[in-house]
Amino acid sequence: MTTETRLVSTTIARDWREVYAYAADPRHLVEWAAGLARAQVTPSPDRPGTWVAESPMGRVEVVFAPENPFGVLDHVVRLPDGQEVPNPLRVVPLDDGAEIVFHVRRRPGMSAEEFAADSDAVARDLATLRRVLEDRGR
Repeated sequence: MTTETRLVSTTIARDWREVYAYAADPRHLVEWAAGLARAQVTPSPDRPGTWVAESPMGRVEVVFAPENPFGVLDHVVRLPDGQEVPNPLRVVPLDDGAEIVFHVRRRPGMSAEEFAADSDAVARDLATLRRVLEDRGR
């Protein structure tokens, strides 16, 4: 299977472990991930480890990779139509800060314009994450 992938990243002037801990908490998604969560993110009453969010796409479910010492924040988003979209996301140590890298994948049937818009939305979300975390350090 061939797919197009764009790596969208930003650097954050905070310790990578702090970036990881903050971004790994699904309750924080509403503060920085507008493309995924518009309102409070809550645990699913039916599925342990699954979080429910109201997104621009409708009600979605999100499952993150288990906590780990490697900065892996991979997650699967289950869309309202039941489609599951895997999202590779990493926090990488960078000097005394961090780089966060999201692999945006073009889904089947997605136009070039939709793929570009999705990539732009991820870039905005990561910029917001940077602002939130850097402002916390002031």
